[in-house]
Formats: sequence, structure tokens, C-alpha cells
Amino acid sequence: MRHLLIALLCLLSPVAFAHDGMHMEMPKSPALGASAAFDSHGGLYVVDAADGHVRLRRSDDDGRTLSAPMPVNAVAERIYSEGENRPKIAFGPHDELYVSWSQPRAAPWTGFVRFARSVDGGEHFSTPITVHHDRAEITHRFDALAVDGHGRIVVAWIDKRDLEAAKAAGRPYEGAAVYYSWSDDGGKSFVPERRLVDHSCECCRIALARMPDGEVAAFFRGIYGDNIRDHAFAVLHTDGRAPHVERATFSDWHIAGCPHHGPGLGVGADGVRHAVWYEAGHGPAIWYGQLDPGQRPQQLLKLAGAGASHADVAVHGRTVWVTWNQVDADGYRLMLRRSTDNGAHFDAAREIASSAGAAGSPQLLQKDGHAFVAWNTAQGFRLIRVTP
Repeated sequence: MRHLLIALLCLLSPVAFAHDGMHMEMPKSPALGASAAFDSHGGLYVVDAADGHVRLRRSDDDGRTLSAPMPVNAVAERIYSEGENRPKIAFGPHDELYVSWSQPRAAPWTGFVRFARSVDGGEHFSTPITVHHDRAEITHRFDALAVDGHGRIVVAWIDKRDLEAAKAAGRPYEGAAVYYSWSDDGGKSFVPERRLVDHSCECCRIALARMPDGEVAAFFRGIYGDNIRDHAFAVLHTDGRAPHVERATFSDWHIAGCPHHGPGLGVGADGVRHAVWYEAGHGPAIWYGQLDPGQRPQQLLKLAGAGASHADVAVHGRTVWVTWNQVDADGYRLMLRRSTDNGAHFDAAREIASSAGAAGSPQLLQKDGHAFVAWNTAQGFRLIRVTP
């Protein structure tokens, strides 16, 4: 019951628990951060963390049963595993298996972004490497992982090296920065990281999605002016071109700290950028919109209100799915809304699963044109197939 009361308080009064910018730590919750992905043959793979190891499990029956866990990192290390900062998994063009995670360092809110790969379906993993070349004991965490259309592995994260440099020089600096890197050799090494943008939110996850041309796009919470926490969009070029970052939401939510609510992004084959995000400037809400960077989103719609959190979005053809957690005094409800006309209209919200205990952030997956929601709860991992 305690974790439900904490979750309700955070959602109904997000300012009370914002941290980093206000030097306040979020209350601890169960380590339910998990990520999942399907390989090209329809096998489901799940990663989470336990006892100092990122662990991998596989299912050949859409999550009804899971294999015994296999360690990704043979040598135990500290691992962030909360909902906004959970281990990630992605597949290469030949089902190479890639895993990333953030490793806490000694000081609070610091971390290194770690990476390991397997070329035999998870039977064996490479020795983990640190993605970024910078080794300062500062924030490099909230990693996001994707594979572009050329098989390059793209990793983005929140980074505070520029904040630390500004502090040392006596200059003001709001928030953190977003950095990214990529690998051209299947994850054996990563190129020196490049800064995407200054003044990002300190602890909201970054959403990555592949564009129709194969490049990877990022959608994330930035800081504008005096702690206006809206979102930005950029394509993470891996060919030497400088990325172009543009503001993409304009809710003008003023909050002097991080709300721990990253966005979701799904890009259709037609190039439409479907996005979901949380803001509470006019009351807590999950919003949907189609991004037009530099302009206000199109098809803007409030999907859910108080108690709603951590939404994700996916698109296939003209069907768009949005899922989120809805918390109340009875527990967590996994909610869904669907559009069949490319986001112009959505059906009513419906509950597709529930948990009396804690629940991690939901993740939408696709297989053969069908949608599934991966949901890790205190009762265990669940994969829920979305029915029409």
C-alpha cells in the first residue's frame, strides 16, 4: 500500500518530488524496470536487473512462459533498474542482440552507460564496455538504445559534463545535456560521443524511434527559459552531419525540477511522428500529438488525466496504440486507447490488465502487425496482446 500512496502523491503533486534540479531524491520503489523486444522469428526477449546482473529471459509462446534467466554481465555491478532508467534491449539486422544499461557510480545521481552484445541468441555475451569516452564520475545515465536502418547501434543518454564545466567557471546552467554515440562495428566499439543539445531535463527518459529513411530520431524533455519543461525533437545523424534540434511541444509547464516522466515516440511508414507525453501545468495529463518540430503538434488530444503516467505509443499502418499506467487506491491499471485513422480519432480508454501491487512502465511492442504491451509488475512479467 505504501508504494501506491507514494505513486498517487507523485502524480497528483509532481512538484513535490521533482529532483536533481532541486536536489531532492525520489522515493524508492520496487526495481521493476524491464524492457522487451521480439526477434525476427517472433521470439520474445526480456531484460531486467537482479543481484547486480542484467538478466535475459526468452519466451517462445508470447510471454506465457519464460526461460531461466541468463546473466548479461558475468561480473556483478550496480545497475539502475527503475522505470525511467531501466535496462534496454534491441536487435540488429541479423538478430544480433544488444543490451544497454546505466551503472550507478559512488556519488548520488552519477552513472556510466554500459553495453554488451550477443551474436548467438543470448547464450554468450561480450564483456560489457562503457559507451562514452568521458570517464568523469558524473551523470551519464537514462540511456536509450536503437538500431538504425544500416545496422548502426545508436545510444543516447542524459549527461552533466557541461553542467559541471559551467559550475567550475561560475556560469549558470539549467538541467543537463543530451549526448549520443553510435557503433559501426556491431557494438565492439563506439565513436566519440557528441552533444545533441544543452539544457535537457535531468531524469526523464529519452524516446528513440526509426524514421522511414532508416535514421533514428529522438524525442525528449528540454528546458526552455526559466524552467519551462517542454519537449524537443531531433534526428541523430551518424554520417557527420550536425543534428538539428527543435522544440516540439508548447505546453509551457513551469516546474523547477525533473518530473520523472519521459515521452514516447512512434514513427509511421508515412513519416508521421506520433508522440505521447506527460505534463501538469494545467493538471496532470497524458497528451497525444503528431509532431511538427518548431510548431505546435497536430491532432493534439488529452488522453488521460490525474493518476495517469508513463505512456508509450506504437503505430502500424493507420493504426495507432497508446498505453499508460493508471494508479488509484486499489492499485495499477494498464490502460489502452486505439486509433484506426492515423491518430485523427481515438476510441475510449479501456483497461487491459491490472495489478494490486507495484508496476513498471509499460512498453508497446509489435509482431506481425499485432500490438502487445510488455508490463512488469510485482506479480511478475506479463505480455498482454492487444485485441481489437
